[in-house]
Amino acid sequence: MENWLRGEPLTSFQPGKVYIVEFWATWCGPCAAVMPHLVQLQEKYKDSGLELLGVAAYEQAPTADEARTSLDAWLTDKFSNLNFRIGFDSTGEMNKLWMDSSFSIGIPTSFVVDRDGHIAFIGLPRQLDDVLPKVLNGSWRTSDEAKAADTERIETGRREMDEMTRERALTEPILAAMKAEDWAKAVSAVEEALAVMPDELDFRGRHADLLLHKLRNMQTGLPVMRQFARDAIDKNNEVWMEEALRQLFNPANDNSHVPSAERFAMGKELSEHILALDPPHRDGGSSGCLMGRSRSIIMRAATRIAQSNWSRWH
Repeated sequence: MENWLRGEPLTSFQPGKVYIVEFWATWCGPCAAVMPHLVQLQEKYKDSGLELLGVAAYEQAPTADEARTSLDAWLTDKFSNLNFRIGFDSTGEMNKLWMDSSFSIGIPTSFVVDRDGHIAFIGLPRQLDDVLPKVLNGSWRTSDEAKAADTERIETGRREMDEMTRERALTEPILAAMKAEDWAKAVSAVEEALAVMPDELDFRGRHADLLLHKLRNMQTGLPVMRQFARDAIDKNNEVWMEEALRQLFNPANDNSHVPSAERFAMGKELSEHILALDPPHRDGGSSGCLMGRSRSIIMRAATRIAQSNWSRWH
């Protein structure tokens, strides 16, 4: 581990103890949401030999020093009395050794190391309430339940990794064309990617963005944007709807050429569906972590802008 920001450094796992190694990030809404529960688990099982350590291996900043400083400030602000270790790694080694080698994709991810030093469980923090007592009493690792869960996890992880590899291969020509500002070629590359992966959100968003904001092709771009918004609503998926809203209301884009009435009409419908899924009074982010907490806040602001602008137009 590169640095320890909270707690004493841990150089090795001690026989007879059980460890939870939690991969997380400050920008990850579900990661932040589960922190109080991890604090409770550490307190509840500390006399049973449990030691919990959080691994911040995904912090986003221009430099490692800035990432570490930001992480330290976040911990001080949010969890000043944290009762478990926090380690920081910007080298990618922890991710490679633990996440990649176990076919684990996405955070938060919990690794439970049993008293014999074996990784007995890999999964979501919400599963710990059921699994942890069984690891502590030694009944989990050899159980049929554990074997079935591990088989399913590995199969799912391999499938998702294969999809990520395929997506990266399809993304490369898109990024190359965009870097060269060859927007027509970029659109062609996106459309080729969509023929292979029609439900890949990144490709759908790029397609709309290129047509509307780079080529400014309303004849083709508006039908694409309409279908994107409609599919997002039909999926009842907040992340899809927020991405559609971003294409319509991202302040970084000049939308003066996009017909305002239609843009705000789509914005109003998307806003209403997002707010129905996630009312303003509810605290917390979306269930997945491909979208960071900061992005979610920005998208909520876009929702309010859409509603406000719609009111002015009507």
